[in-house]
Amino acid sequence: MPGDLTEITEIATALGMLAPSLPAAIVHRPAQLSNVPDSTWARLVAAHGEGRHKASFATSFANGQAFLAADDALRGRRPRIAEWKGPHRPPGDDVIPADLRIDHVFLVSCKYLSKVLLNPGPARLFERLLVGEERSTMNWFAATAPVEFQSLYAAAKVEAGITGLPADVNVLTRTQQASLKAALSARTWPTPLKGPWRDLCEAVSSRSAARWAMSVSSPRDRLRLLWRLLRISTATYFVLGTDKAAHLRLRVDSAWDWMQEYELLTFQMAPRDAGQPEVVWQAVVRHRSSGIELPIDGHVEIRWSHGRFLGSPEAKVYLDTPHVQVPGYHALS
Repeated sequence: MPGDLTEITEIATALGMLAPSLPAAIVHRPAQLSNVPDSTWARLVAAHGEGRHKASFATSFANGQAFLAADDALRGRRPRIAEWKGPHRPPGDDVIPADLRIDHVFLVSCKYLSKVLLNPGPARLFERLLVGEERSTMNWFAATAPVEFQSLYAAAKVEAGITGLPADVNVLTRTQQASLKAALSARTWPTPLKGPWRDLCEAVSSRSAARWAMSVSSPRDRLRLLWRLLRISTATYFVLGTDKAAHLRLRVDSAWDWMQEYELLTFQMAPRDAGQPEVVWQAVVRHRSSGIELPIDGHVEIRWSHGRFLGSPEAKVYLDTPHVQVPGYHALS
């Protein structure tokens, strides 16, 4: 079940398209609002009545009103049906992150727009290029830098002073991983571990970038990867959300629209020295009609999912270019 704030953000956005004011929508639930269970609606009404999440209610409702008025969207015509997707997530690829479907046509994602695009497993990103949803149990540090990973562990075992740990880092139990994490909980690495950690970062960064570059061996591979990173899909959809400073209301091109307007020139990746394993990526796109070249910059942080030595590393993908400057993302009028 999604959290209260997620429910508020998504449903209040729909209400902004259906009702003249938020209080009116709360008092008289719009008949056009679909797929919202009575229990969910009751939580929403209670939260509003108690004054919880006032800013989220207001921001989300305002986004719905903007979508209602936008030339690229409803153009002032109130929907006949606004369907909430809710907690349902289909198996397999779900490239369009839609939370609402309006009049069976308009797909709307209601998101807080951070710089984080995706949080896949490293193997899924660097080797499978985000195809499929399956997560690998592979430890990416052990797969890409086994010698450096083992050296870091050997130094960490001495520093932690925990008895009974195995000689091989790859056979640590979950309980042993948690004990090692707790013993190394300081914000910075102890001095004896700084060198081995730096060696591991360099090895993981450079080898991850190399594997990624080998996986995108053709122009088609590079284009499909960029689309998956940016969530460009077969259908146009809309993003109604905020960043830290303001509303962000976007229309996201379909692959068809994107191809008519833009051409991918290059897609490059390289390791970066950042105090942790990191790979930077840049796509350069040319606007077909103007000939202007437009860069899209981002980076990937490769790090433990639950702290040092605990769990398998994740690959968090960041977009460093502002959303409104990304080719294929268009601000709603």
